[in-house]
Amino acid sequence: MTRTSAAAEARPAAVTTRTAHHSDRERRSASFTGRAAVLVLVVAALALTLALPVRAWFAQRAEIAALRDDVSAAEQRVADLQVRHERWQDPAFIAAEARRRLHFVMPGEVGYVVIGADQAVPESGAAAVAGEDGSTWYARLWSSVRAADQEPAPGAGGARPSDPRPAGSVDRSDPAQ
Repeated sequence: MTRTSAAAEARPAAVTTRTAHHSDRERRSASFTGRAAVLVLVVAALALTLALPVRAWFAQRAEIAALRDDVSAAEQRVADLQVRHERWQDPAFIAAEARRRLHFVMPGEVGYVVIGADQAVPESGAAAVAGEDGSTWYARLWSSVRAADQEPAPGAGGARPSDPRPAGSVDRSDPAQ
């Protein structure tokens, strides 16, 4: 019987050890949860604290990249303008441009202007002075003055003062009379 009683006494001790171990584990998990909550709060505070500076840093990096692109474009434009300036320092280039743009000719040469199918004949003389309807600018001006001097038709709106000239008088400024 000693054997059985020893086994019986051993069992409650093992059960007691397991329950003590289990309650210790519960305490650890409860304290671990509190520690985890504190850790999460600290990490969240750090993330919020660093969010704005990191965002500003990324924005500044993007702005710097854009400014570098602008600088490289400006440097390319300066290089192009320097090449253009060097071309204009050459007298042969200037003469070629004068011939091409201004139709200059050298002394002793005869200049011709060839009008192609894609170009219109340049206006000259009276044709340049005439308007779309074939009248000259001064004829159009005079007709507009005459039209402004006439009374509007009845019911056309806009009351005009009566004509101060007596009935039957002749307007000497009108060349048609």
